Amino acid sequence: MMATWDNNVTSQTNYSNFYCRFEERFKYILLPVSYSLVFVIGLALNATALYVMLFRTKRWKSSTIYMFNLTVCDTLYVLTLPFLIYYYADENDWPFSEPLCKIIRFLFYTNLYGSIMFLCCISLHRFIGVCYPVRSLSWVSARRAKLVSVAVWACVLLCQAPILFFTRTSVREGKRICYDTTSPDLFNDFLLYSSAVSVLMFALPFMVVMVCYGLMVRKLLEPGWASEGGTRGGLSARRLKQKSVEMIIVVLAMFILCFLPFHLTRSLYYSFRYLRNISCKLLEAFTMPYIVTRPLASANSCVDPILYFLARQDVRSNLTKKIRSFLSRLRVTNDGILETSEDSCNELCVNCDLGVEY
Repeated sequence: MMATWDNNVTSQTNYSNFYCRFEERFKYILLPVSYSLVFVIGLALNATALYVMLFRTKRWKSSTIYMFNLTVCDTLYVLTLPFLIYYYADENDWPFSEPLCKIIRFLFYTNLYGSIMFLCCISLHRFIGVCYPVRSLSWVSARRAKLVSVAVWACVLLCQAPILFFTRTSVREGKRICYDTTSPDLFNDFLLYSSAVSVLMFALPFMVVMVCYGLMVRKLLEPGWASEGGTRGGLSARRLKQKSVEMIIVVLAMFILCFLPFHLTRSLYYSFRYLRNISCKLLEAFTMPYIVTRPLASANSCVDPILYFLARQDVRSNLTKKIRSFLSRLRVTNDGILETSEDSCNELCVNCDLGVEY
């Protein structure tokens, strides 16, 4: 690829880096193809997860509420992709109105950061369930999960509202461009806004997730974890530990592979665009990684449903084991009446709740 200056722009402009012209035809193949795959796979998986939650789940726990909101984010996210698929397939020629451009960009980033925030909520929820199993019975409830979900949506919508102001369209070389950032004269303000959003809605949640899972791993490795509080033991504890580790791996993989490269390359790209008198060739060197990592950020909407189906398998298998364990404790009296100890009943109830919660 070769970067050149747009000869129609004088050297005195304050935003000359906007007018570097790159040979980036690969983008017009990479983005439509990758977004199409994410749209088809993500829509199928998330629609299935929504169907199971809405029509096959009788009792909603707090974990179900968080997963439902995460799935809604992913579903709304993939529904914005057909517009972007058409836009990039037509080589950056936006055929729709500017208000629709604003709405699509707004929904795109709202649901992207909504997914990150709800993954953070799920991580905190699992952390409490694993590290504080007894206290979690009073700390975690469906009502509190609803309140937290409303707060997350309010925070995300408020933080992404400026996108509706910054997003613009303009005509260049006979094509209408729907800016992924903003117009050149507003870029300095947009850079400050984008940096603040990246810290608040990605860096901080990522740190929370890392800390939570680090503490969870340490807790799971403790020798006495399987018998803590009398609520876990034997084969059931080992399988529960295995499932917890699987969930940790999936979530961390999403953050490290999907979100982290996207935010790093985007921050570098924006920073170099902000610098004055930088060569187009150097700017182009940071443009390609940013474009390549954008599909990675979209791919999380295909991975998120896996968390829900892993959780359902975990619930089903653990609930079956608890029932079998409970039945094995039943005693038959001389009169032929089935009895069980109060401790056994309490242990079953606690274990079932904990199994469903995380």
